[in-house]
Amino acid sequence: MPAHLVRPKPVTTPAAVGVLRRAALPLLDRLPALTDRLVAEMGEREPAYRVALETDPGQVRREVQRSLRHSVGSLLDPVRSRAAARACSARIGAERAADGLPLDAVLHAFRLGGALIWQALVDEVSAQRPEDAHLLVHLAADVRNFVDDHCTCVADAYRQAERELAWRRDNRRRLVAAALLDGATRIADLPLAAAELGLAERGRYAVVLVAGGPGAPPVPGEPRAVWHPGPDGRRGIVPLAEPTSAPLAAACRALTDRTPGLRIGVSPAVDGLAAVGAARRLAETALRICPRTGGTVLLDDELPAALVAAAPGLGRLLADRVLGPLLALPPADRDLLLDTLTVWLDCDGSAQRAANRLYCHRNTVLNRLRRCEQLTGRGLARPADLVELGLALSAYRLRRD
Repeated sequence: MPAHLVRPKPVTTPAAVGVLRRAALPLLDRLPALTDRLVAEMGEREPAYRVALETDPGQVRREVQRSLRHSVGSLLDPVRSRAAARACSARIGAERAADGLPLDAVLHAFRLGGALIWQALVDEVSAQRPEDAHLLVHLAADVRNFVDDHCTCVADAYRQAERELAWRRDNRRRLVAAALLDGATRIADLPLAAAELGLAERGRYAVVLVAGGPGAPPVPGEPRAVWHPGPDGRRGIVPLAEPTSAPLAAACRALTDRTPGLRIGVSPAVDGLAAVGAARRLAETALRICPRTGGTVLLDDELPAALVAAAPGLGRLLADRVLGPLLALPPADRDLLLDTLTVWLDCDGSAQRAANRLYCHRNTVLNRLRRCEQLTGRGLARPADLVELGLALSAYRLRRD
C-alpha cells in the first residue's frame, strides 16, 4: 500500500483512558438494560440465535449478561479482568459448539455486543461530557482490537470443542460397532446402537471382512455401511437391499478381481443387529477360506470348505487320512494328480470339460483319476467317497494357503 494511504494508528493518551473509564463505570448499572437490547438485536439479526431464544431464552440472556459484564470490567481494569474475560468468551465458544450453533452466528453475536458497548460509551460521553467526545477517536482501534481478540478466543475454543466432540462421537460409534461385531451388545441396548449407527434394528445385514491389498480400497455397496478396524482387517456391517448376500459378494468379487492381494470374506445374510456377531464369525470363516493370492469368498457358496475351516485340526487329520498316499508322491506328481482331481470336481465330474481346462486329452484325465482312486482307496463313483475326497481336498488347500 502506498505510504500516503496508510493511516497512522491512533495513540491512546492518558486523557482518553480516563474518558473511557469514566464512561464505562455507569454501564455496570445499566447491564440489565444493555442485555435486553443485545438479546433483542441478536434475535432480530441472527436466525440461529432466534431459534436458541425460542428454545432456551434464559440461557441466552445469562450468557449475554455474563459476557457484557466481563467486557465492561475489562474496560475498567484490563490488567485484572483480561484473563477472566477471555475465559468467559472461550467458555461461550465451547458451549455453543456443543449446542451445535454455527460459529459464524456466535462471532456475529460478539461483534453485535462490541458495537453495542461502543455505542453505549459514545452515548455516555456525549451526554455527560460532550467536550471529551473528540478523545474517543483514540480509543476506537483499542475497542476494535478488544472485540477481535475475543472473537479469536471464541473461534479457537469453538473449534477445539468441535474436534473433541467429533472424536467422542466417532469413538462412541467405534465402541458401538465393535460391541455389535463382537456379539457383546445387550438386547436392551440394540435400539440405542441402531440410533447411534443410523441402522435399522430389524434390518437385513451381512458382515464383510477385508484384508490385504494396497490400502484395502472401500467395498462398493450400501453407503450406510458401518466400518470398523479389526485384527483381521477392516470389518463392515452392510445393510442389504436383497434377500441374500450374493449381490454384495458380486460387487466385492469385481473389486478383488482388479486388486491383487485383496481378500474379502462375506457372511450369509442375517436378520437384525442382534445377529451381527454371529455373521462376523461366519465372515471370518469365509476369509480363512479365501486364497492368500486374493479373491472374494461368499460363505454360502463354500459351506463344505467352511466346515473344514471351522475345525482345522479335524481338517488336517482328514487330509492326511484320505490323501496321505497322494501327498507322499514327489511334488510334481502330487500336484499334477491333485490339480486334475480338483478341476474334475469343479467341472461336475465331466472328464471332457476337465481335459479342456487342463489342455490334455480326455483319456489322460481318466488315467490320472484312476491313479487317484488307487492311491487313496476311494472310488469316484461312490457318493460317500466323493464327499470325503472333496472335503479332504478343501482341507489340504486351506493348509497349503
